[in-house]
Amino acid sequence: MQRIMLKSKLHRVTVTDSNLDYEGSVAIDASLMERAGILPFEKVEIYNVTNGNRFETYAITAPGNSGEVCINGAAAHLAKREDVVIIASYSVMDEEEAMNHHPVIVYVDAKNTVKKVVAGTAVES
Repeated sequence: MQRIMLKSKLHRVTVTDSNLDYEGSVAIDASLMERAGILPFEKVEIYNVTNGNRFETYAITAPGNSGEVCINGAAAHLAKREDVVIIASYSVMDEEEAMNHHPVIVYVDAKNTVKKVVAGTAVES
């Protein structure tokens, strides 16, 4: 049996911009993507804490250490500047792998600077 498991999430990041005229995706600070293990063009789900909207798109890289999280294309109707969102990535695993899996959770402050990273029971700052 295969299971779809949470691989990682960026918890409560602040949207820094939205751009309707871009063809699609979410631009995420490269350092945040690296900490969460999200690759360019990887599918992500976005949960808007501010307004309740939920949608999926793919990640593209914004400059590292910029704090940038820009919602692009049609999704810009669903998240605006200063909205708080959760960005989640998932992975398909077999049953045994899923039983031992622990997602990476990246916690940030209001400026999208990493406060802490939790991976299973390990915490890194």
